[in-house]
Amino acid sequence: MPKLGMEPIRRAALVSATIHEIGAQGSLDVTVAQIARRAGMSAGLAHHYFGSKEQIFAAAMRHILSLYGAQVRGALLMAHDPRMRIEAIIRASFTGMSTRPEHIAAWLNFYVQARKSPETARLLAIYHKRLESNLLHAFRQINPARAAILARGVAAMIDGLYCRHAIGANAHISQRSVETLLHYVALALDQGPNHQPQGASA
Repeated sequence: MPKLGMEPIRRAALVSATIHEIGAQGSLDVTVAQIARRAGMSAGLAHHYFGSKEQIFAAAMRHILSLYGAQVRGALLMAHDPRMRIEAIIRASFTGMSTRPEHIAAWLNFYVQARKSPETARLLAIYHKRLESNLLHAFRQINPARAAILARGVAAMIDGLYCRHAIGANAHISQRSVETLLHYVALALDQGPNHQPQGASA
């Protein structure tokens, strides 16, 4: 019988163990027994808290998304204008926390899981919507006519460059990804259809 008051602690331990086990294996081909062993408890207790492996995976993904969300919110607090907000979102997507090996492995495998798990697909959809919404809010204050396409473009580039970082497994790739995205934003905003060159008449 689980001890009273231990459930939050053990749930957190199982979530952490899931992320690390996926990172060690490089795939979602892990068992509840492996996860429970890493967390220092029995498979039966793991099933008691989560019910199934899919539910444990979903909890692990919610945890990673909550960490990412906290990073973005923290970065946005320091941003004082729309362009700084865009840069803050980009940089928050490639922090040390986001690019830890076990988080990368879990994140990439969650994309695979989303093809067959409605709950994982729902969580990914929430992430995509929030990312694009945050970018859209900033772009609308700079270039309302092109805000939607710019937000979609930057969101897609964040995901794509993150995948490149994951495959490259090189600490410098994340910084190059940030530089690439900031260069794209500068070109898109300073040389887009609505850009008025300095000295041009109104």
